[in-house]
Amino acid sequence: MAEVVALVDYGAGNLHSVENALKAAGAEGVRVTADPSVVRAADRIVLPGVGSFKACAEGLRAIPGLIEAMEERVRVGGAPFLGICVGMQLLASRGVEHGVTEGLGWIAGEVHRIERTDPAIKIPHMGWNDVALPAHPPAGGLIEPGEAYFLHSYHFVPDDGHATAAMTDHGGGLVAAVGRDNVVGVQFHPEKSQAYGLELLARFLEWRP
Repeated sequence: MAEVVALVDYGAGNLHSVENALKAAGAEGVRVTADPSVVRAADRIVLPGVGSFKACAEGLRAIPGLIEAMEERVRVGGAPFLGICVGMQLLASRGVEHGVTEGLGWIAGEVHRIERTDPAIKIPHMGWNDVALPAHPPAGGLIEPGEAYFLHSYHFVPDDGHATAAMTDHGGGLVAAVGRDNVVGVQFHPEKSQAYGLELLARFLEWRP
């Protein structure tokens, strides 16, 4: 029987593109859902996200029981979890976009606006950029070096550098991915990153942390 991949629908993600990318990467049991019971029973969970941290956090909290189901399945049950773009940022303790908003707190840290250190650097950080790995990345080889598509104005600053799974450079170093145990998040968009993105999703579908 095909594994169930719960693609969380809370009104803030590019669901159609992510669903198609997961299927292209080999997923057969993708369920686009806001139903906590489906999330609680899923084999793997993907949390997309586009827009502001505040709007995404509020959208997630507006669905009764959804965060609790994610907590139970991922943090207690050990299901592999992938956060994409703002879905990755929501793993943080808090974001400061449009005021301070609490995140999930799964990976301690804050989400801040990208500081313009060079007038030639444009914000948002948009387009293709390198993904480079630290010496000892978390997430068990899930993230590999390459080139991915980014679109963001805010970035994740983990409290613990050991949670950094990959970096990119846009007028200075920015965290491109974070990870801890069975949880990983990527700032870039795998669904827009062509072969690199599909290969990442395929590894996620096979990942046994």
